[in-house]
Amino acid sequence: MYLQVNNHKTYCYTAGKAIDPTQPTVVFIHGVLGDHSVWILQSRYMANHGWNVLAIDLPGHCKSEGNAPASVEEAATFIESLLDAAGIEKAALVGHSWGSLIGLEAASKLKDRINRLVLVGTAFPMKVSPALLDMSLNNPMAALKMINVLSRSTLAAPPSALGPGTWVYGSNMALGRRVLASNTQVNVFHRGFKACDDYANGEAAMSQITCPVLFLLGAQDQMTLAKSAQLLIDTAEKTGKDFSVVSLAVGHHQMTEAPEETLMAIKDFLK
Repeated sequence: MYLQVNNHKTYCYTAGKAIDPTQPTVVFIHGVLGDHSVWILQSRYMANHGWNVLAIDLPGHCKSEGNAPASVEEAATFIESLLDAAGIEKAALVGHSWGSLIGLEAASKLKDRINRLVLVGTAFPMKVSPALLDMSLNNPMAALKMINVLSRSTLAAPPSALGPGTWVYGSNMALGRRVLASNTQVNVFHRGFKACDDYANGEAAMSQITCPVLFLLGAQDQMTLAKSAQLLIDTAEKTGKDFSVVSLAVGHHQMTEAPEETLMAIKDFLK
């Protein structure tokens, strides 16, 4: 479905279901060079088990109009506008990588309006090497190949990820090319990486949130090392947050490397 958000069409995958005000809502937020489809198994399941699902394309990405966010803070403001446009009073947020920082910042601003927060493949600071930043700007296809190798612990994900015979590396390369080509005005690859690299409010944001938090980490993650989430975990503990940590023996793309385990961790936490 499409929602009008900040005077722009925003695409939200809902599994073909209308928003039911009697049901809880979960918003899925993708990372750099992603779109709603990275959550296809998890979002479809939740939509068929009692939840309103809004798996979004961020502004300026694929099916969504508007300016691609240049910062985590700008993207977090968009999440608030999205909830307003959908008429959603309270929601859970599930974000991957860059999307986890967006969810964290949004939850810190929206306080009790966010009732659960899931941070998948998160880190803070989420620094990007200068070489990779430069490559994402000046040689994006080479950078895309690099991150598609570093983002997973196996190039042969289980068949249930997207279906028997799926070539996960090839499908993610195709997704990255499609997302990059969807915006001819801005290099969303470099812009997203720069937003991650620039974000400095993670520790303060974690101290300000009011909802329970799940850290869903990849033990073999080479993009956002599991240990790089420790500052956020320590801050959650120090400030008395209700939080839990789940570590899966996979890389950065938990949604396709361990689809059932990722789904079960999210489902169990949200219930």
